[in-house]
Amino acid sequence: MVPAMIGLLVVFFPLLLMAFMLLMERVEAPLRQAAVETQVEEFLETARPDEVDAFVREGFTSALERWRHRRQRLARMLPIPTRINGTKRP
Repeated sequence: MVPAMIGLLVVFFPLLLMAFMLLMERVEAPLRQAAVETQVEEFLETARPDEVDAFVREGFTSALERWRHRRQRLARMLPIPTRINGTKRP
């Protein structure tokens, strides 16, 4: 009886784990999309002209990289308010 239970556990555990992973992927997909939309909105509000030019010429990934790099440099020098849940933090 015990070896049969272990055998069933060996067979079904990976299948249940894969089903759980697929379910979590479906749960996470909308959350990732919302995060990207928030970043695009914040980028368009605070981007400098050269970053907007990079957005037009090279695409969003390159422009976002420049924007993040600039914000990291500024964050080291002085605190910058960031967005949390669509509102600016004090």
